[in-house]
Amino acid sequence: QVQLRESGGSSVQAGGSLRLSCAASGYSVSDNCWGWFRQAPGKEREVVATLGHRDLTRDAESVKGRFTISRDNAKNTLYLQINSLQPEDTAIYYCAAETAFGRCLAVVARDFRYWGQGTQVTVSS
Repeated sequence: QVQLRESGGSSVQAGGSLRLSCAASGYSVSDNCWGWFRQAPGKEREVVATLGHRDLTRDAESVKGRFTISRDNAKNTLYLQINSLQPEDTAIYYCAAETAFGRCLAVVARDFRYWGQGTQVTVSS
């Protein structure tokens, strides 16, 4: 059984930093494609960053240079380092795993099979 559990969300002030974690069981973070998504109230779930099995990363334009996706294979955990947080980053952040054939380019939420329950990030100005 695959389980993904996010943690690290918090309420912070603009300009602050957070590191989100996604602890995985039943599936290796070194396999296939992994991603971080976020969903703000009234908006669709959008991709933030993805990480393929060859360590290739893709970041959304809105977060480029501020967000970094990484993984620790020994801990089987995916991370999202978020710097220079802005109020528009407020959302529930989700980790996701596995796409068809490990495709990690131009992916959207429906491409992923496994999801965590999400962790709330709130940024105040």
